[in-house]
Amino acid sequence: MKLLLLYAHDYWLRPYEKSVPDATDHAGEVASRAAVVALVHVEPADPANHARLVTKAIKQVKWLAGKFGTRAVVLHSFAHLATSRAEPGAAAALLADMQERLVAAGYEVQTAPFGWFNEFRVHVAGPSLAKVFVEL
Repeated sequence: MKLLLLYAHDYWLRPYEKSVPDATDHAGEVASRAAVVALVHVEPADPANHARLVTKAIKQVKWLAGKFGTRAVVLHSFAHLATSRAEPGAAAALLADMQERLVAAGYEVQTAPFGWFNEFRVHVAGPSLAKVFVEL
């Protein structure tokens, strides 16, 4: 799994078209302010380590959120951080578990629609810490 974590002043997304034929319909926009945006890339071997990777990813998200004093998180499936990727169902399940655990921990979590190409805008904060790449 690869994560590109960004602390964003503003995040906005609008679904453009399905990239996975059986993806759930999603017509609405996603928007957040003062949030950790987690661009998540799930690799082929990751489903075998699902629980461990979810725990590690959540720790990274919480760590960055704590540095900026926010409880807002956006999970955005982003299959562009490596050349190979997990099957869509496995990736969607991993992201769903991340969302469930973050919500249970008191975070306000929004998700980009899974299986869609999206139009999006991110206004990333200036400090170096606002941009963190993690390979789990």
